[in-house]
Amino acid sequence: MSTEEPLQPSDAPPTPPAQPENLANPPAQPAVRPTAPVSPAQGSATDRTRTTRAAVIWSAVAVSLVVLVLLIIFFIQNQDMVAVRFLGWEGSLAQGVAFFIAAVGGGILVAIAGGARILQLRRNERRRRKSTDA
Repeated sequence: MSTEEPLQPSDAPPTPPAQPENLANPPAQPAVRPTAPVSPAQGSATDRTRTTRAAVIWSAVAVSLVVLVLLIIFFIQNQDMVAVRFLGWEGSLAQGVAFFIAAVGGGILVAIAGGARILQLRRNERRRRKSTDA
């Protein structure tokens, strides 16, 4: 239910008068009002809604907490003990922990490969700059 009272006929805004249509001579272009340039002091809408470091950190913490909750659920649901053998080592682990260790190991391998590629690209760029500067 709205707390506003309905408009009385005397309070209603006036309707614009109907303009006669001139079909014989239509306007060449609609009138466009020029917009004033935005000064650097005013800034644009994107400047006013800048992302702060605190907002980025807060978002990262929120996403990390969700991931941690999902990992806890994964560990709880995969508690069966499994035999693990790796390069002569033998032992038994919970299945969830074994999967997690395997995933972290895969992530480390990907990070090493990515780091090596970044170093290679930097070295090539440094060589290219030396050859063009000399």
